[in-house]
Amino acid sequence: MSSPTTDASAPSADPATPAIPVVAIAGRPNVGKSTLFNRLVGRRIALVSDTPGMTRDRKSAEARLRGRTVRLVDAAGLEEAPPESLAGRMRQATEAGLAEADLVLFVIDARQGVTPADAHFAGRLRRLGHPVLLVANKAEGRSAAHDVLDSYRLGLGDPVAVSAEHGEGIADLMAEIADRLPPPAKPAVPRDDTTPEPARPLKLAIVGRPNAGKSTLVNCLLGEARMLTGPEPGLTRDAVAHRLFSASGREIELIDTAGLRRRARVEQETEQLAVGAAIAALKLAEIVVLAVDATLGLHDQDLQIARLVEREGRACVLALTKWDAVENRNEARRAIADRLERSLAQLKGITIVTLSGLTGVGVEKLLPAVLAADAVWNSRVATGALNRWFEAALERHPPPLVEGRRLKLRYITQAKARPPTFIIFGTRAGALPEEYARYLANSLRETFALAGTPIRIETRGTKNPYVES
Repeated sequence: MSSPTTDASAPSADPATPAIPVVAIAGRPNVGKSTLFNRLVGRRIALVSDTPGMTRDRKSAEARLRGRTVRLVDAAGLEEAPPESLAGRMRQATEAGLAEADLVLFVIDARQGVTPADAHFAGRLRRLGHPVLLVANKAEGRSAAHDVLDSYRLGLGDPVAVSAEHGEGIADLMAEIADRLPPPAKPAVPRDDTTPEPARPLKLAIVGRPNAGKSTLVNCLLGEARMLTGPEPGLTRDAVAHRLFSASGREIELIDTAGLRRRARVEQETEQLAVGAAIAALKLAEIVVLAVDATLGLHDQDLQIARLVEREGRACVLALTKWDAVENRNEARRAIADRLERSLAQLKGITIVTLSGLTGVGVEKLLPAVLAADAVWNSRVATGALNRWFEAALERHPPPLVEGRRLKLRYITQAKARPPTFIIFGTRAGALPEEYARYLANSLRETFALAGTPIRIETRGTKNPYVES
């Protein structure tokens, strides 16, 4: 497979669609950048906390500002630190994002006034040569006008006073942003009314325990160091989305998430917010890649995450990361397969991809496996073939007696896909035992090639239908 291409902040691949200008939000930690990002986007996307440094990775979203569509980028706070330190790596990633921006919103805290760090990074932004708009945030109340005056000494022109938390001055800021952007480009190729709309992106979430190699894998797929990585566990806090294209041309919205630990171990507010964002991303995804550190084997928490994926009805691909560091690979693969067979019957036949995000070996197999899982997840079985299977399954293993009477199951139909959901009709079908429903689900998987995806079996006329997972 050729290397996938990214579309996180780059122009659309459609030649009829003009490039979307990029507006990056920068500033030192805790000046309200993420609050301003959410306000401009119009919904709560970025995590917000009083804890400085909550944002670590660049998060982007499209917004409509005064008739212009822009891509807003929320970046980590700018801090002066050694390049090898966490703060230094965050600064380098932020500056790399600023280099791609058409306009930089440099945010300061008007209540605190201009700090030496503000002055230092304002000078660095001027040297970048990109247009910079100074935003004096937290400028609310009677002293707002006086607080803003101090920002003129940064030499970045007239500041725009706002209160992102209360929404004050946001309309003026939107107008100023629209005025400073380059003129909108005309479509290179006029769109024909008969041209079909492009398929919507496939939503793919990468989940797993902390330090399982999720962000390293994302960077490898994107072909650049978009996500912050390092030896420290729990670097990723927010759920960060990126766009890329598979070798077949399918657009994929790739979401990197924070590591999921056992609930009892999640104590700090920042981690609680991060875990909440990860679970929300999982629920919005269509396909989930569960990243498992192959050097550690399949942990109980990995199985808990897999069961959560199944309960949400999402298709799943298991990625064994750090495969290059595994010494006895045959033994490791056998141990993981045995554990899955015993403990994860709900996703029997799940696809396993061995890879190394650090070296890139095996990563080319992941997106084809994801697209194959998506095809299974969207499967529909013809009613005729389904009922022929149903008759054979009942003959091979008749329904059991319930309270001395045998259940009479008459026919079956598929109600929907995503995931495949089937309804069984029959006399007293609501009393279908769980064991027999599991037998039918396993037979469905084997007969119609539905391996690795959740299967739902419901019965007609019951208030609380049995759901087989």
